[in-house]
Amino acid sequence: MAKKAKKVQRFNRAAEDTGNVVALEHVNVRAPDQRLSTLFYITGLGLTRDPYLVTGVLNMWVNVGRSQFHLPTGEPQVVRGRVGLVLPDLEAAVDRLEKMREPLAGTCFDVKLRNDGGGGTVDVTCPWGHRIRLHGAGAQFGPMALGMPYVELDVPDGTAEGIARFYEQVLGAPAAVRKAGRLKSAQITVGQGQSLVFKETKAAIPDYDGHHIQVYVANFSGPHALLKKQGLVSEESDQFQYRFMDIFDPEDGKVLYRLEHEVRSMTHPLYARPLVNRNPAQTNQAFAPGHESRPWAQPYAG
Repeated sequence: MAKKAKKVQRFNRAAEDTGNVVALEHVNVRAPDQRLSTLFYITGLGLTRDPYLVTGVLNMWVNVGRSQFHLPTGEPQVVRGRVGLVLPDLEAAVDRLEKMREPLAGTCFDVKLRNDGGGGTVDVTCPWGHRIRLHGAGAQFGPMALGMPYVELDVPDGTAEGIARFYEQVLGAPAAVRKAGRLKSAQITVGQGQSLVFKETKAAIPDYDGHHIQVYVANFSGPHALLKKQGLVSEESDQFQYRFMDIFDPEDGKVLYRLEHEVRSMTHPLYARPLVNRNPAQTNQAFAPGHESRPWAQPYAG
């Protein structure tokens, strides 16, 4: 009797490609009042002020899984779009945020629940108009239980394809262009489970106010050479870091969008630094020893 042929399991190997950009580490927006920042990011969202670095009153680093917000004191800056966060307990986050309505009264702060067909999300606005969309942990973002899966940016109509070419050809990041009616969006892979999403819009886009993002890259010198050739390296920070501001179409050199990128090498001293994430359910009135920290990934279910 002939042996039955063993079925060969097929895998989509490309689904695991991350490209040259290995992590979206932080989003930096200035905030004029560190007290209000603490109420919103720490007390309301339940995130964690980094206990080791930048602990003064002129800046605050806020940990969210393996990423951060950087909040230097200054005239407020607002991302021209929104930042997506995954939180392990969305219901508890909404409860904390609702309690912030009184202390944050008179600011831009707001909380809105959305029934979007995907289990629901929550849109929150910081005291100065910076928008954040909250997602519960689940299949949408893989094993991420706490983190920053995306930054979504509004861009002019007709720029998505050129932006995708920029990230593919200059930064070496996988990019996909998707259509929503006549408008398009470019989705750029910038780390494990992390994306930059550039969504075309016909609406007026506010002037750029200087906010920035920071990414780590494996090939550090290649993008630098291409950007320098275009005269677009805006800062030679140090041996491990440089910055650029303009995203251009490699086909014709036309600048399409402005967003400062702080680019770091994987040899940067801060690369993969473990970040402390507290469990906001722990209080001095209801304390359980051993449950002070919050893992960024969901429990192993193997």
